[in-house]
Amino acid sequence: MYKMLVCDLDETLLCDDKTIGTHTVEMIKKAVHSGLKFVPNTGRSFMSVQDNLRELGLSGQAGQYVISYNGATIVENKANRVVQTAPLAFEMMQKLFELGYLKGLCVHVYTVDELYIWNMNQAETDYLTGRVPSWQEMEDPNLDFLENQTITKIIFHVPAEADRIAFRKEAQALLTEPLNIAFSSDRYVEFNDLKADKGQAALALGAKLGIKPDEIIAVGDNGNDLPMIKACGLGVCVANGRQFVKDVADYTTENDNNHDAVAEVIEKFVL
Repeated sequence: MYKMLVCDLDETLLCDDKTIGTHTVEMIKKAVHSGLKFVPNTGRSFMSVQDNLRELGLSGQAGQYVISYNGATIVENKANRVVQTAPLAFEMMQKLFELGYLKGLCVHVYTVDELYIWNMNQAETDYLTGRVPSWQEMEDPNLDFLENQTITKIIFHVPAEADRIAFRKEAQALLTEPLNIAFSSDRYVEFNDLKADKGQAALALGAKLGIKPDEIIAVGDNGNDLPMIKACGLGVCVANGRQFVKDVADYTTENDNNHDAVAEVIEKFVL
């Protein structure tokens, strides 16, 4: 019996128009009523999920959670209480930022509470609008103001896949210690501390709740979802997901994110 479902947002739970399908909302509410923990597990900030939580009836609820920043933060929905963080060292973030700065990339730096963006462009504005409630554009590449803050991750907008692969390789050569590096949304290269990924966070939350790994379903579509798809008892890729994710998933949905893929999972494996 599955007791928890951890679910990616963009290109998985959310339709391309950034909404949740009506049938999916209905099935999630039914599953939660039956006792399932439904946990958004996203690369984004937990603050960006608040409207979705309200729609699903999970906003402000004790004992309900969001995993954000690719597993760097676990938050209880009641009062958005931070339960766990796995921060990225400032020095590592700074090295990566300098590489992105020299290459003229758009760079996102996340703390627990804020998103700072360097070299914003129209493509990023269009993508983030409706997904992210707010951000601050940096006018100065000096990052000293972040030195004493908790950095959750840094990501780079790299539109072409070949360029993402090349950037990852260059960054790995620059780093003095390994980090978790993932691709997401077919546009980003993301860097987290080695202790932070969606899989480790899902299992950590499960342990806190007395839920075993084989009692957890993970649903996603892209590279940053692989750790949870591999770690949890049932790993699911949605029909619109990348082939390399489908190759390791236990199940691939018949439906895509625009046609209630998550509802399909709940109906088949939970209800």
